[in-house]
Amino acid sequence: MDVQTRREFLKTVGSVAASGCTLSVLPGCASTRQVVGSEKKRPNVILVMTDDQGWGDVRSHGNDKIDTPVMDRLAADGARFERFFVSPLCAPTRASLLTGRYYLRTGTHGVTRGRENMRSEEVTIAEALRQAGYVTGCFGKWHNGAHYPYHPNGQGFDEFFGFCCGHWNNYFDTTLEHNGQPVKTKGYISDVFTNAAIEFIENNKSRPFFCYVPYNAPHSPFQVLDHYFEKYKNRGLDDKLACIYGMCENIDDNIGRILKRLDELKLSDNTIVLFLTDNGPNSERYNGGMKGRKGSVHEGGARVPLFIRWPGHIQPGTNVTQIAADIDIFATIVELCSVRMPKTLPQDGVSLVPLLKGETASWPDRMIFTFRCPGGRISRITGAVRTQRWRAVKAGKRWELYDMITDPGQKKNVSKEYPKIVEKLSAAYEVSSKDVTKAGFEPLPIHIGHPQWPVVVLPGHEAYLEPPSKKGISYKGRAGWANDWVTNWTTTEAYPWWEVEVVRTGRFEVTLMYICSKENVGVKVIVEIGGKSLEGVVSRAHNPDPIPSPDRVRRGEVYEKIWAPLTLGTVELSKQRTTLCVKALEIPGNKAFDLKAVRLRGLRRRAGDG
Repeated sequence: MDVQTRREFLKTVGSVAASGCTLSVLPGCASTRQVVGSEKKRPNVILVMTDDQGWGDVRSHGNDKIDTPVMDRLAADGARFERFFVSPLCAPTRASLLTGRYYLRTGTHGVTRGRENMRSEEVTIAEALRQAGYVTGCFGKWHNGAHYPYHPNGQGFDEFFGFCCGHWNNYFDTTLEHNGQPVKTKGYISDVFTNAAIEFIENNKSRPFFCYVPYNAPHSPFQVLDHYFEKYKNRGLDDKLACIYGMCENIDDNIGRILKRLDELKLSDNTIVLFLTDNGPNSERYNGGMKGRKGSVHEGGARVPLFIRWPGHIQPGTNVTQIAADIDIFATIVELCSVRMPKTLPQDGVSLVPLLKGETASWPDRMIFTFRCPGGRISRITGAVRTQRWRAVKAGKRWELYDMITDPGQKKNVSKEYPKIVEKLSAAYEVSSKDVTKAGFEPLPIHIGHPQWPVVVLPGHEAYLEPPSKKGISYKGRAGWANDWVTNWTTTEAYPWWEVEVVRTGRFEVTLMYICSKENVGVKVIVEIGGKSLEGVVSRAHNPDPIPSPDRVRRGEVYEKIWAPLTLGTVELSKQRTTLCVKALEIPGNKAFDLKAVRLRGLRRRAGDG
């Protein structure tokens, strides 16, 4: 395929600020971008991914406890990949899916605390399609960076409607984000995402579109509409599994709504639809007898469904048994759409188009690597190597080997019987592991001052805590998961801080979002950034109860609360990379306030400064 230079690519893509998008009730785009190099309309692409739905959460995979007729029909009407692999956790899979690269190359090395961020220089499939005249939209859970330019609008998407962190607190009547602005919604979250995706399709039916729908269900917290829950309770399932299966069936119904609208708009024959999930199941449940679940580098943590339908181009009933992975989707979509491959960073994936055409005779065996980086620490990286026959798993300092043809459930470790295979696969893994981590994982700073992004929110769960031992300060949750906040702040020696980069000189209003009980009012606080500081006093108590949440089982995540603003004033900042610290100068009670976020709102910039 033809290759563009990075400079040419960026010139073609432009910025979201100049994309010409207009809004109706929910995201729609009136872009007049034309198809490049072809009079014939290129195929549309709809890429659907679910969150924590395992390989076994599809009826046609042998699970008679769940109903997924639309997913089953997608598989029957196109291609079903029998051995398709992703990462064991969600943000890593998304980074690989979007870039065609092993996620550790992209800067993503975790699921929270900013470790989920993907470097802005990564070229995404949205950018690749955009340069060919596609209008692009993302509707759902992003989880590869909440701050511009790591945000979807900075990574090739004209339209974004959803949320950017690892999970959401409430699935009913919630507040989501549209292109950086909060939007109150009505209804169940998967239905709302589907409504937005359908509107995007309707608004862009006359031009090629890329519609990415990363649903956040069936990730916890476990919430679903009553009739889905009751259906599976009546089948004798416990509350958790009844909710999970109900969430999956709701998604199935919503995919059905999208496909029905394609039929009504006469777009089905010219639309490629892909369905996959992001990792193994998030509980112990049916998963085809595989070993492991979400978070595991064994088969059950990384093997998921992949169905691809394109009427008239992919033969119904195509069954692909060759191994494939999330890193292959980028190259596959590019080839299916006949668009120019931009000059990307080194790709790890390959196009699966020959397999979709049944051209398997010359398809080589390959190695697909699985990596997991617990706690975002390179020294703790573990993983596996998958070939058509073997799965080699790094278990501490030793290697296990399984014959996946004769022992798909990984019952017997045969590493002693096949030492040369272990030696070959483990050596390849060590080379690859070093290669994908050679760029390191320097923290990606939160950018302040982009004209496209005048309001920047530094969330509490992305703060670093001083001291690192967290003595005198902590996150609300165990490890600073998405939506957590800073709490248990009992000493003036402790404080939260963020790595930031001021990209354009200007003046910024600084606001703290806090909760403080009556007995702790009077905390004197200071914000320090770039050699400047602002002081204030928490003079008003604000300590609301959590927002009621319709959970089917007790959640492990924090509950949502309403936070009060404390605006400290404005500060003039120059271009620089620096830190922002929030310190308690005086704590008159037994602790300081709880801190949800620091919000910076750009007011102006110095004339003539770039």
